[in-house]
Amino acid sequence: MDREQLRSVQEPLKERYRQDPGQALVTLHATGSLGEGITCSVATGRARAEAGLHPASGGDGSSLCSGDMLLEALAACAGVTLRAVATSLGLDVAGTVRAEGDLDFRGTLAVDKEAPVGFTSIRLGFDLAGEATDEELDTLLRLTLRYCVVYQTLAGAPALDARWSRAAA
Repeated sequence: MDREQLRSVQEPLKERYRQDPGQALVTLHATGSLGEGITCSVATGRARAEAGLHPASGGDGSSLCSGDMLLEALAACAGVTLRAVATSLGLDVAGTVRAEGDLDFRGTLAVDKEAPVGFTSIRLGFDLAGEATDEELDTLLRLTLRYCVVYQTLAGAPALDARWSRAAA
């Protein structure tokens, strides 16, 4: 997709959202099914992904780790956003995106009540190639981070709610 194709697809959406902001509000969904052993299968839109325990918490490595999936979602979102921003700016860049995060499994295994549960830090990196100047790449990074849904969600700590209900027998 080139710059003009991207604009021709996005401009009608932008105009619709300007005219009726409610049209821009979308609720995304994910559903998991409790699986055999200690697993949960999640529909990804293209296939089912079976998540399980990370080896550092007792898993055997045969199932996906949800922490890895979070980092993969960040890398994917940042990569797609970077490509869209680069296209919009008319920049031809190639390269890779990497996301890595630090966990202390003492927290999730209840070994130490003072140890945090969850990522304590996440790093997002882009190794980029192309003819863009350093200033253009700085702008590309700034705009990518500004418009990356997963990055902004992690940075902004959204309100969370969790509930249970009885399943039909």
